[in-house]
Amino acid sequence: MTLSHVIEALLFSARKPLSVKEVVDLLRNAGAEDDFAPNEFANAKPAEVAAAIEQLKVEYIQNEHGFQLVEKAGGWQLTSDPKYAQWVRGLFPAPKPARLSSPALETLAIIAYRQPITRADVEAVRGVTIDGVLQTLMERGLVKISGRAEIPGRPLLYETTEFFLDHFGLRTLNELPNVEELRTRHLPVAPRPEPAAAATAEPAPEVSPNS
Repeated sequence: MTLSHVIEALLFSARKPLSVKEVVDLLRNAGAEDDFAPNEFANAKPAEVAAAIEQLKVEYIQNEHGFQLVEKAGGWQLTSDPKYAQWVRGLFPAPKPARLSSPALETLAIIAYRQPITRADVEAVRGVTIDGVLQTLMERGLVKISGRAEIPGRPLLYETTEFFLDHFGLRTLNELPNVEELRTRHLPVAPRPEPAAAATAEPAPEVSPNS
């Protein structure tokens, strides 16, 4: 038994990507409350775990396995090689989930690039209200509330989730196309309604008796 084999078992069994820290914690706590054999990997260092993961990744590539080790959403996950997709797809005959609408995708992109961001700022960019769209994105686990803005009224701030990274196969937000350029562009200022002018009655024109 080697450290790489133990990590391989963890990655194979996990339902989500595992970070190096999560693997270290799992190794440290393995068998703590059971009668298993002594835990020889309890003191594994993060550098050792990272090296073992890299070794597994290289081995899978060199041996041309039907699966691969992919880094995404801040962690590592075993996935089938995309070139075998036409055969693997038969294991998942369930209908695909409904696609996001164009307004939802546009809203999600604005939040992803400018997060954390208030709803008002998103609406300033889109030019329409986003109540329904924002609720849909939150229900699907793509967007979450991250706090409140330090401005009058303290509106809620929104940002993307770890599931967003996992769903789109991203390791970090920096992998979004042209992320730095788009983050530095100024948001348009939302138009503010003009205060209603006080109604004033204009005096009726004087009419000359001789007119």
